[in-house]
Amino acid sequence: MVLKRTNIEEKLKRTRQKDSKPDILKEVHAILDKDALIEGEILDTLNSGHTSESNTFKFEALETEHIYHIDQIKAICIDYRLRFLDTKYFKGELPYEAISKIKHLEKLHGTKLKGFKIIAPSKLFKLENYDDPLLFAPIGNGYFYLVHKWGNDLNPFRKWLMKPYKSFENLIVAILLISLFTTVVIPFTFLNGDASPAQFWMIFFFIFKCYAAIALYYGFAAGKNFNNSIWNSKYFNA
Repeated sequence: MVLKRTNIEEKLKRTRQKDSKPDILKEVHAILDKDALIEGEILDTLNSGHTSESNTFKFEALETEHIYHIDQIKAICIDYRLRFLDTKYFKGELPYEAISKIKHLEKLHGTKLKGFKIIAPSKLFKLENYDDPLLFAPIGNGYFYLVHKWGNDLNPFRKWLMKPYKSFENLIVAILLISLFTTVVIPFTFLNGDASPAQFWMIFFFIFKCYAAIALYYGFAAGKNFNNSIWNSKYFNA
């Protein structure tokens, strides 16, 4: 005799029928309504821009790998030319996973989180004009808790591409290197042979002045500033 295999789903259905509650749909509807209300409150908090320096976390429930100090955040923002701003300035779409993680953290720590901030490139923020984001909640005393990361990772060359914008000194060095490279690759046949050292450096100086003028014009015209000045600025041309 071959015994029939047990279908757990069928057993579960029979158990539900025996213990059926006539108002089960009403109960589920109430739960979903409450859940939607919580999500709505979280979205209001994210969009309202109410600032806060801290939240009441349960120390034993915090995960060390998600805790970052403001100095560490600042260093990363300066290296990669990112901004660290309140969520009210964020114009991208917040994924449901972020809302879900906030709900989980609020339930875990028995608190309502506030003061959220995001690390992201400038283009993802609605910046005021003077013209792969990370969501953080403040812990206090300069520490922040990473709630959620989404989107694509940054270009692997972004750190090096943004080095000239890190400081005025970096910009000058970058212009010098580009000017030197340009001078080296210029064919000097129009000078009837190889250029003398004096001619080489004269051309180099001329090219350097051209690049420097372009950089200064672009910087002033577009209202650009260096990484260490904009990492936490809400202004487009601060």
